[in-house]
Parts: sequence; structure tokens; C-alpha cells
Amino acid sequence: MRKRSRTVALAIVGAASFTLAGCREEQVDAEAFPDLESCRSAALTGGMFSAQDCDTAFAEAETLHVESAPRYDSLQVCEEQHGEGACGSEAQQVQGGSGGIFMPLLAGYLIGNMLGGRSGMAAAQPLYRTPDGRFTNATGASTYSSNSGRAKLGTSMFSKPPATVGKPPMSRAAAASRGGFGRTGAARGTFGG
Repeated sequence: MRKRSRTVALAIVGAASFTLAGCREEQVDAEAFPDLESCRSAALTGGMFSAQDCDTAFAEAETLHVESAPRYDSLQVCEEQHGEGACGSEAQQVQGGSGGIFMPLLAGYLIGNMLGGRSGMAAAQPLYRTPDGRFTNATGASTYSSNSGRAKLGTSMFSKPPATVGKPPMSRAAAASRGGFGRTGAARGTFGG
């Protein structure tokens, strides 16, 4: 009886270890760029991504920006969340957008190599300024000290953010109830050169 319970205990411990290992998020190589030209320049000097990856990822980040950027009901609320001079009207950034809705300006983009070191399949996210001079993604769930450099990031950092286009813009009260844009998530990172 004792031998059998020891075997069962080992099987449970082994299964628990396997389950915990399966819960860890896959890490991918990622790089942030302030603009498309920075990515293309890095591609010419043997960077992690090709010029075509840069073009594709930047187009994806711009599309996500149009669909999912945080939207505010006034320039003042937007600048409180993203810093002075870091916002513009939706009409300036999106064809057919409203002049009464304000969005942060695209301050860079993040590319992840979703094939773990092999060339190809890159995913992208737009980056926005925060009022303290850092950078964040469209959901505000991750904050980075810079909009350039390399890091290992979890694949969840490249999940498609929820759409904000066509939804009511955030008021000062709505932004405050969230604790402010960029304060909802726990992921914080630093990009190294």
C-alpha cells in the first residue's frame, strides 16, 4: 500500500510540474523603433528584422492605431494621459475621423519575432507616450522606458487590442476610474540596445 501511494504522489507532482511549465508564456525576441526609417536602417546593418518585416509591421501598427488607439473627449484629457504635445484630433490622424475626439500620436512601434529567432512572421503593436516620458501599448497594459531597443517579451504583448473606433471617447472621469491610461497593467520593461 505504501509503495502505491508513493507512486501516485510522484505522478501527481510530475503532472503538476508539467502543467506549470505549460502555463509559462512563450517569450519572443522583440524590438521597438521610434519610426519606420529606424527599423529599415537596422535591417540594412544586420538587424533582427528585414526591411520587408519593417514595412509589414509598421503597416500593422498603423492599422491597430486607427482601430484601437485610446480616444478621449478633449485634448486636455488626452494630454493628461499622454503628455503635452503627444495628442491630436481623430480627424488629423484618421480619414473620416471626428474633430471632437482626440487620440495620442503614434510614438513608435514594437515588433515581435513570432517564429522564435527564425526570419519571418512578425507581429506589431503601436506605442504611445505616457505623461512621465515612457511608452505604452494601445491597451496601456505594458510600459517601456524607451521606444527603441531589444527585449524578450511574452507573446501576449502582441495580442490584438480591443477596438475603440466608433465607441464613445473617454472623459476625464472615465480615465480616472481606470487609474489613468497606462496604469491598468503590470508589465513593465526596458529595451536595451
